[in-house]
Amino acid sequence: MTGPARDLKAAARSVVLLSAGLDSTISLAWAARETKVVLALTFDYGQRAACREVERAARIAAYYGIPHRFLPLRFLGDITFTSLVNREENVPALEEADLDQVEGAARESALRVWVPNRNGLFINVAACFAEAMGAGLVITGFNREEAATFPDNSSNYVEAANMALSYSTMNGVKVFSPTQELDKPAIFRLGVELGAPLDLIWSCYHGGESMCGSCESCRRLGRARREAGTERVSL
Repeated sequence: MTGPARDLKAAARSVVLLSAGLDSTISLAWAARETKVVLALTFDYGQRAACREVERAARIAAYYGIPHRFLPLRFLGDITFTSLVNREENVPALEEADLDQVEGAARESALRVWVPNRNGLFINVAACFAEAMGAGLVITGFNREEAATFPDNSSNYVEAANMALSYSTMNGVKVFSPTQELDKPAIFRLGVELGAPLDLIWSCYHGGESMCGSCESCRRLGRARREAGTERVSL
């Protein structure tokens, strides 16, 4: 372990934000190896996939023997018209070729699924638990690929969040994402390396019986699995 990850290991205890998607699941796998995870948190803000995310997150946390808690934040769904919550709006369906159109289809998709200050809220709630439980880290599943259209995935955002937390927590809680500088294929490969329960992830904006395969999140997962050379890994 080198660089920031090595330095942060000294914090020892962590709270993990776990949506059950690829990035957060692999980040939990990393945290379980490198820190003492005291809690995994999942949020229900009325999103279409809430039931699936909560169910899968609970199973992933149980796989690692980590306490899991889900928190309802329904007010967040009440104040947004995002297609993730509003059933009268269609969730954008992308082709794989659209994923890198950061000034076109990918940006339009990001705008249509954007939830006001969602990551900011999640991090601050997690920081409350971290400080109360004597943990120095909030572990998140951000990534370089989506940071191109979701600014709250970026390293600049994490740096700014940590500056704020240095004032708002007495023990100086820090946000850290072990997947921050990786694209999705690299994250998938890391998951295989860590032995993460990839068959339990839910990377879909919908909450059906199976993942839809056509929303942006599903398309990114499918491409990552193929480009990582891990198509035989069951999902």
